Amino acid sequence: MSPVRVAVDAMGGDRGPDEVVAGALAAAGDGIVPILYGDASLAAHGLEHVVTTQVIAMDEKPAEAVRAKPESSLVAACRSIGAGTADAVVSAGNTGAMLAAGLLEIRRLEGVMRPAIAVPILARDGPSVLLDCGANADARPEHLLQFAHMGAIFAEEILGVPSPEVRLLSIGEEPEKGNQLTLEAHKLLAESTLNFAGNTESRNLLVKAADVVVTDGFTGNVALKALEGTVLTVLQGLRAEITKTALGKLGGALIRPATRRLLTRLDPETYGGAYLLGLRGLAVIAHGNSSRTAIANAIRLAARGVEHDVCGRLSARLPERAESAV
Repeated sequence: MSPVRVAVDAMGGDRGPDEVVAGALAAAGDGIVPILYGDASLAAHGLEHVVTTQVIAMDEKPAEAVRAKPESSLVAACRSIGAGTADAVVSAGNTGAMLAAGLLEIRRLEGVMRPAIAVPILARDGPSVLLDCGANADARPEHLLQFAHMGAIFAEEILGVPSPEVRLLSIGEEPEKGNQLTLEAHKLLAESTLNFAGNTESRNLLVKAADVVVTDGFTGNVALKALEGTVLTVLQGLRAEITKTALGKLGGALIRPATRRLLTRLDPETYGGAYLLGLRGLAVIAHGNSSRTAIANAIRLAARGVEHDVCGRLSARLPERAESAV
């Protein structure tokens, strides 16, 4: 199989290009060819490099920035997918700009109303897919229905889950709980051909609320960041308490293997990023504060998506399911 070429926005992210480049270097090899998009100084690192002259900052308005800065590292990296010079793109930069550039340069799959950010959650009872996690702060009920279809196809084709169970994120499990969007989306999901099992609450996400949990981008992003912050705070607090006393250190040594396994499973850096589903090419969005480890894992996640033909499988199956969402 040919190596997977991954375009990497080296100028995106809070930690600067050095951290992104370190992640790309760590991911290089084993069938992965990272291609750095950024200023001329990056050529010194020895990876394939495309020189860009502009940068989109985190605080810029996404659509305006993408139109005003066509030679930015983020836009140029996305353009490489449409041009066929790369198989996937990874960026830890401005999420809104990544969505705008994806729509402009990569374009949506036929039948897709809005792309969605799908985050795999390594829950206690198995993997779960949460979407949308930030691509669409405002959404309509029919958008949530289509997100659920995309998530179900992803769970079936990539995670190998037959007839994946789908639930709607809400403030209660009862069908009458939630805001107007949730109530209307619940009705559409219940009438669909999906294996819809009703509502779920955010407290169930780390247990495994369902194979696919669907919500709007604002709620999904808030829920995801609350989970990430809670997990890291609890683990850091546990580490601090263990090291306070000699007895604690002894106990910590005994539970260290289990703690490491738990950290690996729950740490957001394990996946490194999230797929932006619904585009004609593969795009992975990494957290703005991604370390080199997270960047490396995001690049590997992109390569796995190419190898599993995520976009092709969605394209082949979504039109038949999208009929109920139009």
